[in-house]
Amino acid sequence: MSEAPTDRTRVRRLPERGVYDRATVAAILDEALICHMGYVDTEGRPRVIPTIHARIGDVLYLHGSRASQTLRALRGGAEVSVAVTLIDGIRFARSMFEHSMNYRSVVIYGTVEEVTDAAELGDVFRAITDHVTAGRADDARPPTDDELRQTLFVRISLEEASAKISTGQPTDAEDDYLLDVWAGILPLHTVPGEPIVDPLLKPGVRVPEYVTDWRRPRPD
Repeated sequence: MSEAPTDRTRVRRLPERGVYDRATVAAILDEALICHMGYVDTEGRPRVIPTIHARIGDVLYLHGSRASQTLRALRGGAEVSVAVTLIDGIRFARSMFEHSMNYRSVVIYGTVEEVTDAAELGDVFRAITDHVTAGRADDARPPTDDELRQTLFVRISLEEASAKISTGQPTDAEDDYLLDVWAGILPLHTVPGEPIVDPLLKPGVRVPEYVTDWRRPRPD
């Protein structure tokens, strides 16, 4: 993963918010639950799809059904753009114009390749499972050969990736600070609810701690 921006990854709008170090990009990708992948299909039409992802080193993996027209169209090396966004808070300003959000985002550019190596497929299946809930791959049944045949994984290098981060309080026009309008930050967090037991669950199976204590990884 390169830490030098390319022409496509360089942040131009509010460039001071651009971040290019690999640790920041990796942390945002690891915390985000899903990503959105955009591409142009063979008929020149733009497409964007949401999908679960997982990062292993400097490679991002995306998955879906082998019956998916999108992934089948992409596996031969199509150019794509992948984006993730984490919303950390709503920024309330005194004017409508200055309202915004505190966020962390990543944009990736590159080509996708189908994963065909059996060992790599096994690693990616575990990574995708643990990306959603760390520790789950140790408990869940591994995929069968038939399930592997039904699943298509593609990978994209993180060589061309950048982050954009917005933090802090609103910045209002000088005259607006005299207005009787509340301003500040409303923090937002992903908070799990109480686990709902599958009615077909085998008696005596307890809810694992990685479910009751579920949380997303956050940077220190």
